[in-house]
Amino acid sequence: MFANVRAVAFDLDNTLWDIEPVLVRAETQLFEWLRANCPRITARLSLEDMRTARAQLARDEPERAHDLTYLRLGALARHAREHGYEEEIAHRAFAVFFAARNELELFADVRPALERLRARYALASLSNGNADLTRIGLAELFAVSLSARHIGAAKPHPRCFERLAGELGCSPREIIYVGDDPLLDVEAARAAGFSTAWMNRRGAPWPSTLTPADLVVSDCAELACALDGGDA
Repeated sequence: MFANVRAVAFDLDNTLWDIEPVLVRAETQLFEWLRANCPRITARLSLEDMRTARAQLARDEPERAHDLTYLRLGALARHAREHGYEEEIAHRAFAVFFAARNELELFADVRPALERLRARYALASLSNGNADLTRIGLAELFAVSLSARHIGAAKPHPRCFERLAGELGCSPREIIYVGDDPLLDVEAARAAGFSTAWMNRRGAPWPSTLTPADLVVSDCAELACALDGGDA
């Protein structure tokens, strides 16, 4: 089935690492920085209020809703302005969040499997998030790294996968896309003509309304074995 595959492309958050605890920690560090440096903001706003503000900004500016960095910076700038601080404080606050957002622990199977796969395939990443692979220490393993912010659209928009194929110099049928989200990753990649692999680390049931992925794996080691023809 995968004999024609020349490239393996990955989603990032919840595919190569567990993102939820990372975001909780990063937002907590951001809030504590604001408490120390902009106390008028935290006296009136909770973390949940800040999440609500970002969601409202995305609704107000749908053409920028794909850009998570813009939403965080824009919402922080608004909080600063509304509470009597200079808007430049938003960049300082975001730097605190972004540093913590990229301090994360890869799933144990990730790096060995990527090293193994890189010997045979071009590797790429395509994410709706704003992870920095250089800070995380994975950038050298990927020939192409794209995000919604770079593309100007978020998965499942077809433009994401068209851009990925173009950057890789491959036809869609020569790429397998690996991700944890049945709709945003698997269904969207299939619609773009890619082969698909569902990264099901948590043993979740597949949605009955969607066509199954071409391949289902529980981790990157299993993925590498499947693409190498089962060789351990």
